[in-house]
Amino acid sequence: MTTQSQSTTQWNLDPTHSEVQFKVKHLVISTVTGAFNSFSATAHTNEEGWNNAQIEFTADINSIDTNNEQRDGHLKSAEFFDAESFPQLQFKSTQFTHKSDNQYELQGDLTIKNVTKNVSLNVEFGGEMVDPYGNHKAGFEVSGEINRHDFDLTWNAVTEAGGVVVGPNIKLLMNIQFAKA
Repeated sequence: MTTQSQSTTQWNLDPTHSEVQFKVKHLVISTVTGAFNSFSATAHTNEEGWNNAQIEFTADINSIDTNNEQRDGHLKSAEFFDAESFPQLQFKSTQFTHKSDNQYELQGDLTIKNVTKNVSLNVEFGGEMVDPYGNHKAGFEVSGEINRHDFDLTWNAVTEAGGVVVGPNIKLLMNIQFAKA
């Protein structure tokens, strides 16, 4: 947490150099990849650099894209995300801790369908650089896994052989680039 004696720096998401993807098992034999095409994030850092940064992230559920319009519609429906009632998923950090070298752990509260759970994500800091236009940038690769059932994303079907259509675990993969405000 920052104190009043420390100055803070705001960083805004550079959406053209960022992506948010997820992966889920289908029929337990293959993986389906999807993405959120509309999302935003901010970070606030202090003199300690990225350690203890405060990060907020939102994604627009209606921007979900699995490269299949019918599946996307099902994911937006009340059987999954219920985009009409819950148009965004939200994340607010509670801790951003430097572990070693360029490795961090990001903990925070993830809210999906009005259900909030604390999650832990692995973060690899790619570094900071000034682009050709004088903008100060910072890059991160974020990964982790959540159980969709924890967030009331419980729809499923069973195959004739007794297998499940959609696995419970969702892998999260994000490449995030921030620009200093």
